Amino acid sequence: MSDIADAAKRLLLGKPVRSDRLGHTLLPKRIALPVFASDALSSVAYAPDEILLTLALAGLTATVISPWVGLAVVAVMLTVIASYRQNVHAYPSGGGDYEVATVNLGRTAGVTVASALLVDYVLTVAVSVSAGAQYAASAVPGLRGHETLFAVVVVALLTLANLRGVRESGAAFAIPVYLYMLGVGSVAVVGLIRYLAGDLPRAESSALEIVPTSGFDQGLTGLAGAFLILRAFASGSAALTGVEAISNGVPAFQKPKSRNAATTLALLGVISITFILSILVLARATGVHYVEDPASQLLRDGVPVGEDYVQHPVISQLAETVFAGYPVVFVAIAVVTGLILILAANTAFNGFPVLGSILAKDGFLPRQLHTRGDRLAFSNGIITLALAAIALIWAFDAEVTRLIQLYIVGVFVSFTLSQLGMIRHWTRELRTEPDPAGRKRMLRSRAINAVGFAMTGVVLVIVLVTKFALGAWIAILAMGAVFALMKGIRKHYDLVREELALGDDPTSARALPSRVHAIVLISHLHKPTMRAIAYARASRPQLLEAVTVGVDHDDVARLRAQWDAMDLPVPLRVLDSPFREITRPILTYVRSVRRESPRDLVVVYIPEYVVGHWWEQLLHNQSALRLKGRLLFTPGVVVASVPWQLASSEGQTGLEDSVRGTVPGGY
Repeated sequence: MSDIADAAKRLLLGKPVRSDRLGHTLLPKRIALPVFASDALSSVAYAPDEILLTLALAGLTATVISPWVGLAVVAVMLTVIASYRQNVHAYPSGGGDYEVATVNLGRTAGVTVASALLVDYVLTVAVSVSAGAQYAASAVPGLRGHETLFAVVVVALLTLANLRGVRESGAAFAIPVYLYMLGVGSVAVVGLIRYLAGDLPRAESSALEIVPTSGFDQGLTGLAGAFLILRAFASGSAALTGVEAISNGVPAFQKPKSRNAATTLALLGVISITFILSILVLARATGVHYVEDPASQLLRDGVPVGEDYVQHPVISQLAETVFAGYPVVFVAIAVVTGLILILAANTAFNGFPVLGSILAKDGFLPRQLHTRGDRLAFSNGIITLALAAIALIWAFDAEVTRLIQLYIVGVFVSFTLSQLGMIRHWTRELRTEPDPAGRKRMLRSRAINAVGFAMTGVVLVIVLVTKFALGAWIAILAMGAVFALMKGIRKHYDLVREELALGDDPTSARALPSRVHAIVLISHLHKPTMRAIAYARASRPQLLEAVTVGVDHDDVARLRAQWDAMDLPVPLRVLDSPFREITRPILTYVRSVRRESPRDLVVVYIPEYVVGHWWEQLLHNQSALRLKGRLLFTPGVVVASVPWQLASSEGQTGLEDSVRGTVPGGY
């Protein structure tokens, strides 16, 4: 069974990779762009949707300002990308915002940023895959109604791909990302050419009328209108998610790492800005309508379109309009857009495990997250992210409109604190920099980060105010829970470290016990028992005895007779057990030995069978496992397992095999 599991693992994940091959997994820019920027690139597929959807609450006339809302988002994006180009040069170790905040603002700020990023990475997977499921349903009608299950399966496949290693997953995902860029780019270029030529047709949804929701009957006038514009801006700011992933992934770039990361950031900025503005301009030019509840908000000839109306995402509507008469192109663009939305989650699959590894190294997360797996990927972090994302997708039925309200709060918390940290970094560096050219460069960098801090701080406030009641409070609550969890883990590790420290008198830790009292647990007189007795005698304890529990009088009498007949040089003690228990009498006796001689060391030898098949584990008494668990909590007691390999375990002891479980045979 273990051989089958091991073969399946190798088939799915590939052969293990040696640690000295880590350098071969580093990414060139052409692969790093789709790996680390797919999240930000994909957000242009749903950020315009959210802007139009929010503005549509105030009716048709409100949607005409969507390009101006997009310009505001672009201004923030330009500032953030310019700021993060400073980050990757100053802190290329991969700690990203967490390292910047910790070094410059203190540990509490660093843990705050880390908790925000961890939650945001989980939401990135949930939102991206859910959005991809919606696009897939628009291209494949058979998927409608099954988006949640489809999204869960996709997360599982992404997990498997990333467990195979960063470079392999990056190479596999590069082609779909570039196809998406080609598809959206062709919509933008062809659409703008047709618009300038005057033959750009109107979208099918342009013939419909948008009904304002209650409270927005007067359009965008008054306080309610201003609030709605800010809310649209906050939703559109989802386009900035994923920018921080590059600063966390600098170690994965080929040398020169910082320069390649900064170049990738610049490419990301140019492509994302071009796409988001082109989509919003074309959406206005073609009259695309996109609402939250099309059945009631859209009217055809004064009558609601009803539940049968299928509302396609904005890019799908644009592709259908721009390439009217070419349905194959529409389907192709819908497919690649769905793919990029799904693959956008890959950014989080690269960012979350790296950040988790750094946090584990610093003692804020379980240390298992710090280790690389067989394929040099942080396997435990990848699996943790996948499980958390699946839970969110299932809880919110893969509905992007509900999930998006939880989104981007965390990333703007990290943006803001990171930029504040960079301001303090450059201020500190300026105090010791004598070179005028160097000081000029640092002053310019500090100015960029100062503008970035101001902008991201304002956006954070807007996001909190406009989205808090819509679900952002859930993300804030989750960040608080993760923050408290990480603080608790660090406190635990600190207490353990303090408890285990040698202290002022290191010789006390080397003090020998007065005597060693060895106890061999037996139930039958057979080969495993004789081996355990031999091992115990070889350790030359001051006291050695064999102990059995008298559950059945006939068995005890038979054992005594065999013992006496073999004339073994070890006394046999029989513990009385009127209630036929095994664990309690042994524990009581061992503890009585400890009470009588507190300075003695008690070593309990337990014979065990080593089996080769999983079903054999069910056929042997498990008393020794319970005994081990209880004895481990007894001070001054050492448990020594003495294995006896059964024939079924032969050939299963190689280092290439999985660790085999041992099943007690003596008890």
